[in-house]
Amino acid sequence: MTETVSQALQDRALIEEATKKSGLIWVRGTAGPSRALWHLWIDGAACLIGDGDGEQPLADLGLSDGGPATVTVRSKDKGGRLVAWEARVSELAPEGEAWRAAVDELKGKRLNAPDAETITQRWARECRVLRLEPAGADGAPSGGTARTAFGDGSQAAPPLPTSAITRRAAPAALPKLLRRGRKG
Repeated sequence: MTETVSQALQDRALIEEATKKSGLIWVRGTAGPSRALWHLWIDGAACLIGDGDGEQPLADLGLSDGGPATVTVRSKDKGGRLVAWEARVSELAPEGEAWRAAVDELKGKRLNAPDAETITQRWARECRVLRLEPAGADGAPSGGTARTAFGDGSQAAPPLPTSAITRRAAPAALPKLLRRGRKG
């Protein structure tokens, strides 16, 4: 019994420390692919915000209040998978006490917000604030179970289709323009 309790405490400590130190976590809900999301560890859970204008997209992940999610945490220095854990999702009610506490922390870490002065009001109107709390095997909140063995394969997924590309064929006139620039 004490060995099980000791392991649960170690798992919880690993989950908390790894998640606190990582700037991104990979979250997979009940639908769609895993997605990298920025977050903050607040009061025993990973808190994140999204689905508003200019915020990270959450709608296609199937993250619903009371539902499950799988969180994979990367190592901050090496970028590799460090730990994965099961979570129970809670959606915080706008303007509630828990919502305010989470938003006060999150807005301090939100980089490049176009409306830093009124961000809290916009988040209350347009966004969802989610809490991902470590859950036991039955989905109930608990110390959480850390999974650190991921198998021998890379488990890499192909990139999602997107219209954003970084490489296109060079325009036909480019070599001529480059030669002209050297003469001057």
